[in-house]
Amino acid sequence: MFSKFQKASDKIRLILQNKVDCSVFVRSLSMNHRQSSKVQAIYDLCKTSLTPTSSPLSSQTIQNLCSLLDTVSPGDFGLKEENMGDDRGHGPFGLSQFNRIARWAQPITYIDIFEGESFTICIFCFPTSSVIPLHDHPGMTVFSKVLYGSLHVKAYDWVEPAFIQENKDSTNFPGRLAKLSVDKVLTASSGTSILYPKTGGNLHCFTAVSPCAVLDVLSPPYNEDKGRRCTYFHDYPYSTFSAESKPNLNDEEVEDYAWLAKIETPDDLYMRPGVYAGPAIQI
Repeated sequence: MFSKFQKASDKIRLILQNKVDCSVFVRSLSMNHRQSSKVQAIYDLCKTSLTPTSSPLSSQTIQNLCSLLDTVSPGDFGLKEENMGDDRGHGPFGLSQFNRIARWAQPITYIDIFEGESFTICIFCFPTSSVIPLHDHPGMTVFSKVLYGSLHVKAYDWVEPAFIQENKDSTNFPGRLAKLSVDKVLTASSGTSILYPKTGGNLHCFTAVSPCAVLDVLSPPYNEDKGRRCTYFHDYPYSTFSAESKPNLNDEEVEDYAWLAKIETPDDLYMRPGVYAGPAIQI
């Protein structure tokens, strides 16, 4: 019995020590970057901690980056209150890689802060009800922090071993079984969320509950030449199809599973490039 308490005590001390170490780290960053900016601190930490491979990140790297991202605000990236209202997207934005439908649609604004071989730092600004459809992040770790507003996140992870649903009557199949990992609304008061290559909701969908913005750090970034292509999916309820090769689930478990089928990039996904107005990064 004593040994159990001793182990618990040791664990508590370790947790407290980690918190102290993390606090010291953030304080140190603040002192080192007193004359610079939060975005510079994020860049510097990413540069020293992230690699161009899909190797797992250390727990200390994850903790340090989350602690830093938890301290940011819209002003750190040049986002002002007057720019945080709904943007109906009325303007002369022609068709481009960011724009796949009529120019009068309500756009999501993509702000590129930094893009390199090891990581990407960017911001998505959403008008109310706009959606980034369900998509994956192959071999990637992604840190997301809501800067303002409310954002609904629905995310899945693949079930292993894989369960495949064949359907000759649909061009979107085969579909693969996935389990719901995240289904909640995030706000600026929420901590940094993380998805990993195989856990944490690697396939997710964003829906703006209100005008909102989310800061993303992706490592390594999308790169089709290295097998990291963004693929979109449609989710079908588990009960939609009957298949011999699928797990036996009770009624409560069924709600947490879905069949995901690949789709083409949705025609109504409309993004436009925005201009980064925050502090310059010293590379």
